[in-house]
Amino acid sequence: MSEENDDQTRHEFRDVVNMAPAELEKWLDSDESQSVGQKDGGGESTGHQSGRRIVELLRTKKDDLTDSDVQHMRKVVGYVRRHLAQRPSGDITETPWRYSLMNWGHDPAKE
Repeated sequence: MSEENDDQTRHEFRDVVNMAPAELEKWLDSDESQSVGQKDGGGESTGHQSGRRIVELLRTKKDDLTDSDVQHMRKVVGYVRRHLAQRPSGDITETPWRYSLMNWGHDPAKE
């Protein structure tokens, strides 16, 4: 990928991830966070695993990001955008839909 595409990905990632690293870490420790998402063989959901990686990415300097990091950022952007398009009607405050997005670093209640 080109540097320009990587810059665009980093910009989009920062746009969709609206939770601070410490806020996301605290969320990931909650029962609500661990109650949602598709589980892998080890019992941790894909979104929860992604959330832990997002915390690392948010704390990584631009020049230290790897191609794999940028690829994960693209995955996060795609996931958040797809799920935002599936917003349920009504109050979303305590819904699995919101909790799942929060595992991916986006709290739709902040919008």
